[in-house]
This record gives sequence, structure tokens and C-alpha cells, in this order.
Amino acid sequence: MLVTREDKEGVATLTLDRPDKLNAISIELMVDLRAHIDGIAGDASVGCVVLTGAGRSFCSGHDLESIATGERAPSRHFEPETIDALEALPMPTVAKIRGHCFTGGLELALACDLLVAAADAKLGDTHGQWGLAPIWGMSVRLPERVGRSRAKELMFTSRRIDGTEAARIGLVDRAVPADELDATVAELAAEITANSRGTNRIDKALLATNANRSRADALLIERGLPFGMPEDAKERMSVRGSKKPKGA
Repeated sequence: MLVTREDKEGVATLTLDRPDKLNAISIELMVDLRAHIDGIAGDASVGCVVLTGAGRSFCSGHDLESIATGERAPSRHFEPETIDALEALPMPTVAKIRGHCFTGGLELALACDLLVAAADAKLGDTHGQWGLAPIWGMSVRLPERVGRSRAKELMFTSRRIDGTEAARIGLVDRAVPADELDATVAELAAEITANSRGTNRIDKALLATNANRSRADALLIERGLPFGMPEDAKERMSVRGSKKPKGA
């Protein structure tokens, strides 16, 4: 398996596991990732997903050797559809980024809800360096994160930036010293899973549903409770100042 899954206290950690290749994306890695994503999507025990890479890098991008050898995916759009499936997971997702996070790796990270990077991580879109065109969502998700003008600059130049600069421009949500990355993400995931899983799922669904709607329509949709109320609402409301139910 080129992607491993570890579950602990409601957090499922998916680790890209090709450290000798800086976790470069191959078809086999994408097939493994898709299987995990599909398995997690309906798993009520998971309150948060963390995506990371083994060794010293998150993901160096698409394995150029696999492109050169003509390695074929199970279907024409399997890779971008896998990234779409990651984005569509019903629970919050966090990308934990250290080392390299380039091109295809950045596209994986951008499909997550929250991005946390080591301050010395290196991020960038290098399609232009290799004469490739984005087909996995870079032209959509990157400007959603940093704005159209900044996205153009990053895409046109293939510039690499560190985690600190990425946080400054909004490409990642937070940059921390490399030796604090694991603890920072663990704390964030614990905060997420301590919250109502039902509320988090509904919040994520509402944000996705209303992303491209007018403000007036979005307000009407929200007040109509299209996804109902969280299953644990009565339990949490009845606690009234005592310790909140864990992971409910």
C-alpha cells in the first residue's frame, strides 16, 4: 500500500507512503488513496481526516517517470475525480504539510478544508516548468485560496514559496516551526473532533452548497435546514455547563 490509514480518537490520518520518492504521485498511490477516501466517506466513527506524507515531504508532485512511461489510470479522469472525492468528504479535512508540496501535491492539499504547514516547507505550482497543463483543479482551487492575481503570479512563474509566505498570502491557514507541526495539527484535530460531528458535517455541506449562490438564496437555504439538525443536539444541550460529550 502506498497510502496508509491510522485511526485514533476519531481522527483518521492518511499518509502518502513513498518517502524514497518524496511521496510523488503515481497511479498506484492514487488508487490506494481513492480506496481510503471511499472507505472513510461513510464511516461515522471518523470526525476529522488528516492528510500527510511519510518522511521529509508532503508530496513532491506527479511522478514524472510515470507520465513518461504512459502509466494509465483506471479511468480517464480518475486522478482529478479522486481529488474531488477528497474535497467532498463530509467531515473536516486537514493537510499537514512539511518539506515539498508541489503541483499535484499542492492540488491534493488544496482539496482539504484546512492547510497547516511547517514554516520551512516549500509550496508551488510547477506545471509551467515542465510544460504541463493543470487538469486536477489548480486553476479553480488556487485562486479560491489566494485570489486570481496572486494565483496568476504563482502559476505563471512556477515560483516556490516557504510556509511562512504561504500563510501570509492565505495559501495555507497556518505556518509553524517544523518541530511543532505534528503537535499543532494534533491539537487542531482534537478541537475539531471535540465539536459535534453532526454540526461539522452540516456546516461543511452548507458551505459547499451555498458557495456559488447569491447571498439571498444562501440565507434562505440555510434557514430551511436542508441537512436537518445534528443527531447529538439534545444530548449536548442537556449537558448545560458540564463536560461536553466527547466525539459525539
